[in-house]
Amino acid sequence: MAADTPAALEHLDEIEALARNRRLAVFLDFDGTLAPIVDRPELAGIDLPTRDAVERLARLCTVAVVSGRDVDDVRARAGISGIYYAGSHGFDIVGPGGLHQQHAKGVEALPALDAAERELRCAVASIDGALVERKRFSIATHYRLVAESDWPAVEDAVDQALHRQPGLRKRHGKKVFELQPDIDWDKGAAVEWLLHKLQLDTPDVLPTYIGDDVTDEDALRAVAGHGLGIVVLDAPRATAARYRLRDPGQVRVFLEALADACERRQ
Repeated sequence: MAADTPAALEHLDEIEALARNRRLAVFLDFDGTLAPIVDRPELAGIDLPTRDAVERLARLCTVAVVSGRDVDDVRARAGISGIYYAGSHGFDIVGPGGLHQQHAKGVEALPALDAAERELRCAVASIDGALVERKRFSIATHYRLVAESDWPAVEDAVDQALHRQPGLRKRHGKKVFELQPDIDWDKGAAVEWLLHKLQLDTPDVLPTYIGDDVTDEDALRAVAGHGLGIVVLDAPRATAARYRLRDPGQVRVFLEALADACERRQ
């Protein structure tokens, strides 16, 4: 859907009707969805009311956090036990019962990522504000703190590293260029894998995904035909989501409303 995507909080009755007689499986992005976007990724975190809302919902249905962050990093920042975490855009998945799944071809791409990381750190060292964040299965080059006149230089450095490591691909995010293994795998594939693994890929389940970034569109498309997709955005853009929320504060309110609906059905 496009710029006229309706506001989720104004259509709660409609959403509750969609979920009636179906179990919920809720998938949540982290940065920009549960946690506000910040200038430096190591400063991100969720507030206590949001954590409480997720924990409450997790007692009522299956919940997973699907993030571009390393799985250990996002699990520590969320601080919520008993739920599933898909890190590195789904290349690394952990959860209750000892679940741990790493994409085999992603592991094969680690040497290429190592080489690209070394090159990128050298290439952007002279660009004020540029930040290279290494994750196990990706490299994020942030330019949120870079002067706009230097943005092309950051992207050129990423493109040069990509050219020398053909087993990788470049993806765009909010003020970030990300190199990942060039594999047919993304957040949408991770959501579908979890639904299948947890035996939730059945008509009586309503898979619900909430995310804010371009990389979340893969997951929003994955649930579009049979589930509920909600995009977090403060300005109109094209999206596969059915509804929208404005910011992490509205995400918390929506999660509380979902929990209320689940409790009324018990």
